[in-house]
Amino acid sequence: MLPGLKAGFTLDARLEADSEQLMWLGLCELRVMNDRRWPWLLLVPQRPGAEEIHEMTPLDQAMLTFETNMVAQALKRVTGCTKINTGALGNIVRQLHVHVIARSEGDPGWPGPVWGHGMREPYQRSEIRRFAETIKAAL
Repeated sequence: MLPGLKAGFTLDARLEADSEQLMWLGLCELRVMNDRRWPWLLLVPQRPGAEEIHEMTPLDQAMLTFETNMVAQALKRVTGCTKINTGALGNIVRQLHVHVIARSEGDPGWPGPVWGHGMREPYQRSEIRRFAETIKAAL
């Protein structure tokens, strides 16, 4: 088994299609959302069948909180954003995943939510690699 892979865990096809793997954390796979309008990361806990945070074990909840905060701090340092938006909605993709998005006045859709705003603008391959390396270095 590859490092970080959890037995029985499969990433939702929509998350896989919309994001790129960045790295493995202790509990979560960290991914970059492939939309260059916002610096946007996803944490996906490697727990088969996980849909809600409150259904996770207390230890997994604590680890998810720790990893989310660590990622949010790194994203804020790297981007210099005004605000970090963090959310675990799951209305469309039921698999538990946490969005961590850097927001600033004047970004597309400010101050509204990123969901449903315009069309996704995928990164160029070199751009997403550069952003990923910057985040890795900050972590």
